[in-house]
Amino acid sequence: DEPKIDNSTQEPMNCRNHTAYVQCLPAPNITCRDHLGVEKVFTGHEVGFYKPIACRNVNGYSYKVAVALSLFLGWLGADRFYLGYPALGLLKFCTVGFCGIGSLIDFILISMQIVGPSDGSSYIIDYYGARLTRLTITNATFRKMQTYP
Repeated sequence: DEPKIDNSTQEPMNCRNHTAYVQCLPAPNITCRDHLGVEKVFTGHEVGFYKPIACRNVNGYSYKVAVALSLFLGWLGADRFYLGYPALGLLKFCTVGFCGIGSLIDFILISMQIVGPSDGSSYIIDYYGARLTRLTITNATFRKMQTYP
């Protein structure tokens, strides 16, 4: 089943520790054996298991509002005030957005979701909206050299 979406946060309901669980209903006449060896035949109406899906921590900062403020009032620092960076907002206000260059840079950074709310939370974005995921190289993702036998 599709997850139930909370209208205020645009995230799945019952999100805990960045994970929510969705009910999965096996197709009719599927037989499963559990860890004790007991077989169960599903009719298609009972829950077989719960699938974990990822969800994010949001605290009320809207992506659409942040981008609109950056586009139209970025030269006044309204975008930085909204995201919780009052010192940078005041600096942009006093310098008229660093003569426009800082406003353009901030618009790009906010649009690409590189700059987010100061409390470390994520933006509220429509559940099926455009989200960017940063790709990073870790010990699990780096390219290993091939060895030949």
